[in-house]
Amino acid sequence: MIAAVNQHLGQPLAPATPRAMTIAVSGASGLVGSALSKAIADRSWKLRRLVRGHSNRGQGENIPWIPESGLVNFTGLSGVDAVVHLAGDNIATGRWTSAKKLRIRDSRVTATHRLCKSLAAMSNPPRVLVCASAIGYYGERGDQPLSESELPGRGFLAEVCTQWERATQPAVDAGIRVVNLRIGVVLSPDGGALKQMLLPFQFGLGGKVGSGRQYWSWISLPDLVRAILFAVEDESLTGPVNAVAPGAVTNAEFTRVLGQVLRRPTLFPLPGFMARLVLGEMADELLLASIRVAPEQLQKHGFEFEHPDLETALRAVLHRELPSQK
Repeated sequence: MIAAVNQHLGQPLAPATPRAMTIAVSGASGLVGSALSKAIADRSWKLRRLVRGHSNRGQGENIPWIPESGLVNFTGLSGVDAVVHLAGDNIATGRWTSAKKLRIRDSRVTATHRLCKSLAAMSNPPRVLVCASAIGYYGERGDQPLSESELPGRGFLAEVCTQWERATQPAVDAGIRVVNLRIGVVLSPDGGALKQMLLPFQFGLGGKVGSGRQYWSWISLPDLVRAILFAVEDESLTGPVNAVAPGAVTNAEFTRVLGQVLRRPTLFPLPGFMARLVLGEMADELLLASIRVAPEQLQKHGFEFEHPDLETALRAVLHRELPSQK
């Protein structure tokens, strides 16, 4: 009532206090999930973890979940405002054998579809599902700028990501707002590509991969966590959303900046044929593919990056000060 009177009198309204939320997270023990769990705790929101289990009773805030069958403890999900689905087999460990590729696909496509069917069957489902996807959706595209409206590309990851996003359809049909976060290379020393690069670079053995002309679209881990929470809260955001920083760079530029931040030379390139020899098909899709992605939807909806350029991001996650700050 008071707010309405103030608005009528032309007085500014006091900013709305963020409403406390209860968030259920799958993959909460992973790199992104762990950081997200901390951010949820920092907001004094309630966290419930979807964990593998066959018991009908959860322990504490854990919710038993069987990805292979999609069974979820509905009692544990009661009162949950949002689900953030991050679980999936690690694509960067082990060669992509037929068995490995099947695990990658099933852990994303099959598990997501069954989870979404379970959510759709609830009498009072969560209002929003933020489901991980990846920029692998676009496939090799050279230097073409890619927004969310682009069609999927070709290749194993493009096929998996396309099916992964389609697997959320039961939730969409049930009226749940679904955001498919197409996540780029996540910058953190605790996991992902950057962790694998740090040791050789710190010893001065780093260098560009292949030609170095391929674009790498990245995002700092802190910005990714903020983007996830932004997607949870912004009720106008839906569908595919590119979770990348606006400063996509070539691999050669990424190499140069990382060497500069670490104050190490970058004189030892990894030839494309060597990457393929060591990693097989994975090398072509994770290291040598050029995917130049823009965060069009995030920026359109007002999301502000803390680390919009690569040097700022690397110095932040590696705790390296700018030279002028020393």
